[in-house]
Amino acid sequence: MTTTTLSSQPSFLKKNIFFGVTTATILLIVIMALSFGLHIYNIQSIGDANAYYTAAVESMLQSWHNFFFVAAEPGGSVTIDKPPLGLWIEAVFAYFLGVSGFSVSLPNILAGVFGIPILYHLVKKYMGELAGLVAALVMAFTPVYVATNRNNTMDGMLVFFLLLAAWAFIKATESNQLRWLLLGAFIVGLGFNIKMLQAFLPLPAFYALYFFASKTNWLRKIFNLAMATLLLVAVSLSWALVVDSIPADQRPYIGSSGDNTVMGLIAGHNGTSRLFGGFFGRGNQDDGGTLPSTLQPASPADASSQPQQTPRNGPPPQALEACADQTQGSSCSFTQPNGNTINGNCITPPNTDRLACAPQGMIPQNGQPPVGQPNDGGSNNQGGTPFSQETGSPGVFRFFTQPLSKQMSWLLPFALISVVLGLFAAKIKLPLESNAHKALILWGGWLLTCVAFFSMISGIFHAYYAIMLVPPLGALVGIGFTQLWSWGRDRSWAGALLIVAAVITFGFQIFATIQYGEQTMWLFIAGALLLLGSTLMFFQKKAAYLALLTAMLIVPAYWTVMTTASTANQNLPTAYTGSIEQTGPDGLARPQDDANRGANANSELIDYLQANTQDVKYLAAVPSSQQGSTMVLATGRPVLFMGGFSGQDDVVSAEDLAEMVADGELRYIVYGGDRGNQQDIANWVQASCEIVPGFGEANAPQGANRVDGQNQPQGPGGGGQSSTLYLCLP
Repeated sequence: MTTTTLSSQPSFLKKNIFFGVTTATILLIVIMALSFGLHIYNIQSIGDANAYYTAAVESMLQSWHNFFFVAAEPGGSVTIDKPPLGLWIEAVFAYFLGVSGFSVSLPNILAGVFGIPILYHLVKKYMGELAGLVAALVMAFTPVYVATNRNNTMDGMLVFFLLLAAWAFIKATESNQLRWLLLGAFIVGLGFNIKMLQAFLPLPAFYALYFFASKTNWLRKIFNLAMATLLLVAVSLSWALVVDSIPADQRPYIGSSGDNTVMGLIAGHNGTSRLFGGFFGRGNQDDGGTLPSTLQPASPADASSQPQQTPRNGPPPQALEACADQTQGSSCSFTQPNGNTINGNCITPPNTDRLACAPQGMIPQNGQPPVGQPNDGGSNNQGGTPFSQETGSPGVFRFFTQPLSKQMSWLLPFALISVVLGLFAAKIKLPLESNAHKALILWGGWLLTCVAFFSMISGIFHAYYAIMLVPPLGALVGIGFTQLWSWGRDRSWAGALLIVAAVITFGFQIFATIQYGEQTMWLFIAGALLLLGSTLMFFQKKAAYLALLTAMLIVPAYWTVMTTASTANQNLPTAYTGSIEQTGPDGLARPQDDANRGANANSELIDYLQANTQDVKYLAAVPSSQQGSTMVLATGRPVLFMGGFSGQDDVVSAEDLAEMVADGELRYIVYGGDRGNQQDIANWVQASCEIVPGFGEANAPQGANRVDGQNQPQGPGGGGQSSTLYLCLP
């Protein structure tokens, strides 16, 4: 029996083809083409993408003032709760292509596709072409990577910038030149101006690579890192300091900040609230998960059939039935008695142990109860963790269990095994000489930092943040596989170790697939390849290694393809949820017309407001962007977000509204429900404005005096879930 040996690199990668182009280059181009196809396929299904950000781009294109401050709506009342760079880039694309879900997502799509050759180059630097190709392939077929890039959330763009920063830190390490270190710090600072503190997650790995692998003397390295840190802080805070230096009456309110400063936003909503939830400051908003408008035209005929989701009545029966056979966080839909279709997710409402289908506007926000429900501190939200329907509860197994395991964890066991393998690649010397150890510090440090951070935080954590782990995941899979390939030349146990690692990884993939109710033939194909590779190890090592690698890649590749075919949760991008996902009443995906901006807005309300507000600045004032973003997209008109993103900000007071009405800037206010800290506005609206018949008043409680002698709700919108349209005259 003859057993073939392995070279350090597969022979087919060494062949030159036309004009000196290597096979590896051709394969990389193929991977990029496949990635681009996955990013573009079914792209029309994203509709407006994240309407909160898309409406901001529409607003930014209407004035340089709005552009600089990243105003959330054309009137410039409040900013987006993010720094500007990512939205500036999206606005440039929208300027040339027009504002649409596709145009604002295109820069993220391009960042995703062109991030692949960057990762290939970085991994190849230390571990060779085979490792680079495997890393590129893993990144291209990781579900959350494609899902997030097919959206205008800026995380995909941030990952692209961080890959560029990694390149600069590698150059600094190899060249011992300060300029490359400063360039790396500068790029990370740009990343901070895309997603703030999230950009700093790989920074310990970047600094450790330079500190332990650069051949500069130790004191010089400390001095250089200090210089780089100063530049990093200066670039990171540049926009924030400029904005905070401008008087508050000359700029928009800083959304989600709590104190109307960008520094407050950094420290609070985008700082401690990410770690601990909404208990520190005003971190009671999410990242732009725009909710459907609750205002619907009403008539006495259908008022009695309108289901009320209140503490007294509980979820309607239809909502309970829609989630009878589902799991926490799965997509759902049901039809109300009046014929309206509600789409949302399955959650466990307070004071009940049954799942119910809740519109996104009813899903608990950052540990807060659903609208209209008593505040129990989020105790019914899987331990009170914000967005646990997306990311589960904190703990060491967070990435290995539902609902987070579907995002990027399919190859995580192999990547973690690769970290251990890298420790034994060579004898450790300082400064580091082994390329494997340099790669391990960079990519292992990046991965382990993110895994530990996201596993433990109990604050705001969306599923698509897992894209931060994708580059180091791909790199470590490539590094580990290449290390075993290299060892396989003269170590018979290397093949056995690969089999064990592949079996552990595939076993987890089976476990994860079962969690989402998925039974696919691809599991059997992957299992067959695993068995084939294990058998071939005794006869043909090269074929065995490639078969085992393919076996591990099949399930994540299938999940990625299904992610692009699904249209669930486009506002907050996520991977395919398996067979438990309900894409529509007929089981098909819900297509959306990308040209029909603001399709989720109430068309009757929009038509009414358009016809009656041509002589005033604002189309209407609304409690938050949840009601207003789609109105902005449908009309391009200013819509005053009185409470910022989700109604928690003090953007305007009752006195401000009265002044705007008196000055002829505002005529209509959409209001209703329990608005908490906006009680002064509620009192003013009740005393100074009157209900417009036909828009929401049927859902308000009876029994209060009305200016025309008819019944009026006791408060604007009352205790019902629907809002009410008010006319306010000077």
